[in-house]
Formats: sequence, C-alpha cells, structure tokens
Amino acid sequence: MVSQDAPCPPRRVPNASVRSREYLTEDEVTLLRNAARCVGRCRLRDGTLILVSYRHGLRVSEAIDLRWDQIDLKRQLMHVRRLKNGTASTHPMGKEECRCLRQLRRRHPDSRHVFLSERKGPMRSATVRKMIDRAGRLARIPFPVHPHMLRHACGYKLANDGHDTRAIQAYLGHRNIMHTVRYTELSPERFRGFWKD
Repeated sequence: MVSQDAPCPPRRVPNASVRSREYLTEDEVTLLRNAARCVGRCRLRDGTLILVSYRHGLRVSEAIDLRWDQIDLKRQLMHVRRLKNGTASTHPMGKEECRCLRQLRRRHPDSRHVFLSERKGPMRSATVRKMIDRAGRLARIPFPVHPHMLRHACGYKLANDGHDTRAIQAYLGHRNIMHTVRYTELSPERFRGFWKD
C-alpha cells in the first residue's frame, strides 16, 4: 500500500516547453556536425556518426549497433537493420559518407562495430546523447538537441524535397504509414503557390 504522504515522482517536462520543434534543419545538422568535428578526442567518429545517422534516419540504438558487415564500401551501400519492429532496407551511400567510413575503417581494421568507444567496444547510447548535446551547445543551436532529432531531420528533409510518402516510409523503416505522414504534413512544399506575389 502506498502512503498518501509519499512524494510523487517528478513529472517529465513536455518537449514543447524546452524546444519549439523536434527536428533539425539541414543547416543545423551541418553546424552540429562541424561542432562535433572540432572538439573532443573522437572527432572523426563523432562527425561520421552524425552524418550517417542523419542521412539514413538512424535511431541512436541502430547507429551504435551498426557493424561493418552491413556496409559495402565498394558498392557504396548500407544495409540498415531497423529496431522497434521496423523493416530493414538497403540504402545507397554518398561519397562523403564513404570517405569518412573508410578513414574509420583504417583506424580500426579489426573492429566489428563501426562506432567504437575509446575502449574499442561499441558505443553506449548515453555517450552519443552527451556528444550530441555538447555539439548542439557548441553549434549554438538555440534549443537542446538529442540524437533522435537527426532521424526526424532526415524525414523532414526527404518530405521537403518532394519524395513520395511510401518511399519515405520504406527508407525510414516504418511499418505503419501514420508514423511517416507527420513528415509530409509539416512540409511547407504542399503550400507553395497558395499566394502569388
């Protein structure tokens, strides 16, 4: 039986009271990545993690679990295994991603995981959250930044670029399209041409 005098656990502060939105713009991602590459002992790793997470809409758990057997640098492909019951897919990689990943591979040729801790084991999600938060403050982004904002940034970028909702659903690994629709609902592109100036 719970005592009536027992204090209630602290309530989680709603995200809207801390930040005005839950995604980053493409320019903010660039600022975040540049900040991560300017400070700390693992600059290449941190900058690459931000780039890969953004480009492929990875959750933090998917990023830290990324292994070299999922990456084909020769064909510039990445097999993305989705967690949370998502659907896996194979994504093309850009030249910049491949260049950064090749540099990481040269530094740790025998590692199984792509993103390693300083002790050469897989990174922990708390480490990624701290790194992203620190980079957000260094980049002077005016609200607290967390890793999942990179996944949302990917969805909004693809929607703003006019990609089909079903294609975005497959790219992000959503089983239910309702999770994808939020990106297209907030896209300003659907309102283009409402006013003629």
